Amino acid sequence: MEDTKKRTKKGKRSPRQVRKSLRQENGKLDFARARLNFLRVAPRKVRLVIDQIRGKSVVEAMQILDFSPRSAAKPVGVLLQSAVANAEQEGLNLDALKVSEAWVDGGPTLKRFMPRAMGRASRIHKRTSHVTVVLREED
Repeated sequence: MEDTKKRTKKGKRSPRQVRKSLRQENGKLDFARARLNFLRVAPRKVRLVIDQIRGKSVVEAMQILDFSPRSAAKPVGVLLQSAVANAEQEGLNLDALKVSEAWVDGGPTLKRFMPRAMGRASRIHKRTSHVTVVLREED
């Protein structure tokens, strides 16, 4: 058992390994990322909010989220603040940050049942979301 390295699929590296190699090349990352997993809002509804802030500066995105009536706007705003804090830790210029990438993936669906007429039951799907925001400095 001389092989002590963790085996991965051929040519595949974990995100942590990718970030580590990027840091070794230039000392710092040129982006900041934050993820919010298992948000109890359907992905379709969160995408409406994320589409409004993609490509905007951080200040403009925060203003949009503050005045948005959607329920997903508040957790996405907290996520954006977390990404800004991560950018500060990476040493990026906070005034020049913009939302370069943002996407929503579906999480696990909670399946529940609701009683209906004549002794029947129908299934209720409570969907969850995984939200990711990436910030980069504007050129």
